[in-house]
Amino acid sequence: MSVATTIKKENLTLVKDNGIAEIHLHINKTNSYNLDFYKELNAAIDEIRFDPEIKVVVLMSDMPKFFSAGADIHFLKASEPRFKTQFCLFCNETLDKIARSPQVYIACLEGHTVGGGLEMALGCDLRFMGDEAGKIGLPEVTLGVLAGTGGTQRLARLVGYSRALDMNITGDLLTPHEALEIGLVNKVFPQAETRAKTLEYARKIAKSATYAVSNIKLSIMNGKEMPLNVAIRYEGELQNLLFRSEDAKEGLSAFIEKRQPDWQGV
Repeated sequence: MSVATTIKKENLTLVKDNGIAEIHLHINKTNSYNLDFYKELNAAIDEIRFDPEIKVVVLMSDMPKFFSAGADIHFLKASEPRFKTQFCLFCNETLDKIARSPQVYIACLEGHTVGGGLEMALGCDLRFMGDEAGKIGLPEVTLGVLAGTGGTQRLARLVGYSRALDMNITGDLLTPHEALEIGLVNKVFPQAETRAKTLEYARKIAKSATYAVSNIKLSIMNGKEMPLNVAIRYEGELQNLLFRSEDAKEGLSAFIEKRQPDWQGV
C-alpha cells in the first residue's frame, strides 16, 4: 500500500493515497481563477502523470457552494487581448493533458459549475454532481464572448451540436437533473453523499484491471478524433498490448477457475 502524500499550493491541494489522487480547489469563495491557478493545475497534472501508482483522479472543490465560477472577470478585464488569448490557449493545453493521460479523471461537482468551471469539468473524463449542487452552464455570451477554453468544442462532442449551440448562445443554466438528462453529467447523487459516492466509484476503478482501464480510456479519447477505419486499427493495437499483459492472463485464468482476479496493473 502506498504512503499518502499531500502537496499544498496557494490555490489547490493535491492528495495522493492508495492509487487515487484528489485535487482540491480552494482559490477563493467562488473558485474564480487566474493564470496562477492554471499553472498550479498544470503542475498537478504533470505530477500525477509521472506517478505510476495513481490510477484515478478526483477534481473537487473545498468551497461549500461552488465548484468553480470560471475565470476571474476582474483578471480578464485588466488583461490585454493578446494575454487573454494566450491564457485561454494555456488553459486548453492543460485540460488536453487530461484526455491524453492514462488516469481516469472525475469531476466531483458539489456546487455551482459555470463558465470556465464547467469547461474544467468538461476536460475531465466523467462528471458526478450533487442533486442540490446549484446551476451548471456556460453564460459567457452574456459577457459578449464565447466559452473559449473548450466550451464550444468539448460540450458539442459530449451532448451534440444542437444542444451545445443552444446552451452557448442563450447562456441558460441547467439544474443537475437537467444536466443528467442531456448527458452533460454522468451521475447525480444525493447532495450530502456526492463526495463519498464519487470516491467510492474511484476506489472501485483503482482496484480493477487498471491497465485495461487506461487503454480503454486512451482508445476512446484518442480514437474519437480519428476516421473510423483508423480508430479501429488503433483500438486493435491497444488490444494487442492487452492480450500480452499479465492482467489479461490473470483475468482469463480467474474466469476459468471461478475466482476473483488478482490484478497487478501490468
